[in-house]
Amino acid sequence: MKLNGSEIVIEVLKEEGVDTVFGYPGGTILNIYDELYKHSSEIRHILTSHEQGASHAADGYARSTGKVGVCMATSGPGATNLVTGIATAYMDSIPVVAITANVGINLLGKDTFQEVDIVGITMPITKHGFIVKDVTDIAGTLRRAFKIARSGRPGPVVVDITKNATADSCEFTPGKPEPYDRKKYDHYTAEDLKKVADMINASKKPFIYVGGGAVLSGASKEVRALIDRIDSPACDSLLGKGVVDANDPHYTGMIGMHGTKASNRGVSESDMLLTLGARFSDRVTGNVNTFASDANIIHIDIDDAEINKNVSTDAHIVGDMKDVLTDLLPLLEERKHDEWMEKIRGIKNEFPMTYPKDRLTCQYVIERLDALTDSNAIVSTDVGQHQMWTAQFYRFRNPRQFLTSGGLGTMGYGLGACIGAKIANPDKVCVNVAGDGCFRMNINELMTAARNKLPIIEMVIDNRVLGMVRQWQNLFYEQRYSNTILEDETDYCKAAEAMGCIAYRIDKPEEVDEVLKKALASKDKPVLIDVVIHEDDKVFPMVSPGGAIADAFDEEDLKNSK
Repeated sequence: MKLNGSEIVIEVLKEEGVDTVFGYPGGTILNIYDELYKHSSEIRHILTSHEQGASHAADGYARSTGKVGVCMATSGPGATNLVTGIATAYMDSIPVVAITANVGINLLGKDTFQEVDIVGITMPITKHGFIVKDVTDIAGTLRRAFKIARSGRPGPVVVDITKNATADSCEFTPGKPEPYDRKKYDHYTAEDLKKVADMINASKKPFIYVGGGAVLSGASKEVRALIDRIDSPACDSLLGKGVVDANDPHYTGMIGMHGTKASNRGVSESDMLLTLGARFSDRVTGNVNTFASDANIIHIDIDDAEINKNVSTDAHIVGDMKDVLTDLLPLLEERKHDEWMEKIRGIKNEFPMTYPKDRLTCQYVIERLDALTDSNAIVSTDVGQHQMWTAQFYRFRNPRQFLTSGGLGTMGYGLGACIGAKIANPDKVCVNVAGDGCFRMNINELMTAARNKLPIIEMVIDNRVLGMVRQWQNLFYEQRYSNTILEDETDYCKAAEAMGCIAYRIDKPEEVDEVLKKALASKDKPVLIDVVIHEDDKVFPMVSPGGAIADAFDEEDLKNSK
């Protein structure tokens, strides 16, 4: 059958199972938007308040479901406004397809109004980028884009289509997505498996470090079986949360700069560190020369470029996590490490996660949110102190519950991601925890939530400072608070109400439960909660920049050092 380019775009989206697109229209992409209008009963379009919100929403949709998220924007500033969201997805390996439109082929390269080379701009932050100039190439390119985005180590793909291609016509043959072949990415042998199994079986003080790759591969069941099989303590990175049930007695919490002392000291004293789908970020390792220095380090990852990139390993396997663990588990002996586990429990009991009880704190609010949602909400965050407190005090039970910008550290990410997650999971409680500094970067997306009657909760941790930067200034810059004090007179509750939301303010601990229950009861309106906390509340434990994770310190350590 003969279709124009815009009709082909929609047909391929339907082939790929796309039910939602996040975006913002403009001149060069009008033909595609006109076709979207005709198919609104099949593909829902969410008009965000800013293109960056669309890219974050597509990311949140993808993280919470495992599907490919889709966003759209017009040429020029529309396309460039997607860049931060594309980079966020790239750093965290999130499958997103960003469809942009460009000026007509006869106008390319002439500094035409709103012309920009978005494929060139995003080349370093995508798995692949395409510019389509001929209508006959649209279907094949889009199909390939979706395949690339979700295959192997996932990531974002940009497809830029010139306006003439969206209007021209050609013969179109319907197709079907190729089934995902995870075996294609397995590059290991029986000898590789045996070497790793022998090292694990010989270990007396094993430790498991779980990263985001375990979430992406859907390997939570296999990871949990592994932990039980070898009776090992287990920690996670920011992106690995939920793979291990936070209530599992083997679980020791997050590792790294703001990880628990049980995780940081345990890894430092282990004789075997099994790393599952993680990239040994500097925020995890601290000083790489001291990181797990007494351990045999085993690394399992789908991307061979990550092997020995940041930390040298003693053994590794390249392959899809689910496949690798399925093949590895039968080779592992049933073990009990009673003495080692008792030592780790002792560290957990000696250094529990604490916070001030004499005033309202973010940690307390997160604890109560966790209790009132039975640890079952989808929680997004922006970046900073509130992000760490959420990771520390919400007890994630399953993967894809925690949506956060780990690699890029994108302020302004959370609200868009929360919108995307709620669209994808309408029956789930979806909460975004933001700092007041971050909230100022994406407050406009409250209008998106209100327009679409999404009962999400936007929790603003309001300390009137850029909290994490201030914490560093306090500890390492002799309290020179350069440009981190927010002296705005903005009333966040009034601003939210003006955009169609319900709003509450909390400044006392005894108000928390009542307000959270009201917010959770909202059926068709977003709710903003302004949580007023002290400006000098800090995230502990903490590892000094360049320090060893074994030397993580808390407030008590600071007092004793003076």
